[in-house]
Amino acid sequence: MSHLTYLEASVVGLVQGVTELFPVSSLGHNVLIPAIIGGSWAKDLNVASPESPYLAFIVGLHVATAIALLIYFWRDWIRIIKGFFTSIRHRRAETPDEKMAWMVILATIPVGLVGLVFEHQFRILFGKPIRAAIFLLVNGLILYAGEKFRTRASLKADADLAEERERTTGHAERGTASHASGQRAVRQLEVSRGVEADHRLAAAGYLQALVIGSAQILALLAGISRDGVAMVAGMLRGLSREDAARFAFLLATPVILAAGVLKVPDLTGPLAKGIQGPILVGSILSGLGAYLSVRYLVKYFQTRTLTPFAIYCILAGTASIIYLSVK
Repeated sequence: MSHLTYLEASVVGLVQGVTELFPVSSLGHNVLIPAIIGGSWAKDLNVASPESPYLAFIVGLHVATAIALLIYFWRDWIRIIKGFFTSIRHRRAETPDEKMAWMVILATIPVGLVGLVFEHQFRILFGKPIRAAIFLLVNGLILYAGEKFRTRASLKADADLAEERERTTGHAERGTASHASGQRAVRQLEVSRGVEADHRLAAAGYLQALVIGSAQILALLAGISRDGVAMVAGMLRGLSREDAARFAFLLATPVILAAGVLKVPDLTGPLAKGIQGPILVGSILSGLGAYLSVRYLVKYFQTRTLTPFAIYCILAGTASIIYLSVK
């Protein structure tokens, strides 16, 4: 019978939900935390083991995280899915929603194909704690370089967006203050900004989407953040930091959902036998953590940088390398 305690499931589930959206690599943390704690944690939560109950657990966490993203971006996904079907019906993609639908599809294909073919090999080869620590350090360097070597186009996009927001924020805040439901008005403002962001993203084109989506392949390496490398790729291609973050979060949804759904049989197979309770608890915490994280990060990247996350990854990766080397 598989073994997974409620404490292990709760801690790892919450960490997974938060770190899946933060650019610090959820898989890297899920490999390193059990190894650093040691004991039964290292045995129960060994992602590199082909028969570990951890694999069934991770499926539940992925599905919960994807559901949280769908809930937060549900209005956006309705628009994008409608755009997909109208583009099929009209046999062309002209509106921003139609273009966004195909951009998401194109951006998802590279990582989907590579993950489908090589996920097992990557997990076995690179799911080792010391390697995850090394790649976490590398992830920090990628994030730092992404901020340090921002392109002029990306910096200009940030400046233009800040200027536009400065012109509109005062009016929006006055409208929010006088509204009977302030919270609803704030959410509506976020939705309208999302629509504007999708218009800017659609103008970037399919090649940009393909390049940004291909960067996600690096996240198959435990320690490399999917959202982090997608954001850096987006900024290198001239997107503002805010738009790069939004596109990364939208791209994460189909990738995470597909990764979970394709392995749903693990949840009903022998790997999950006897641990359905911990899987449920961990998944709920993962979903809550993911939802709160994306709400925070969407606002965070409107004005702030990747640098704090880069510093964290460099320090955490370096400390983990030292600890695991002398342990």
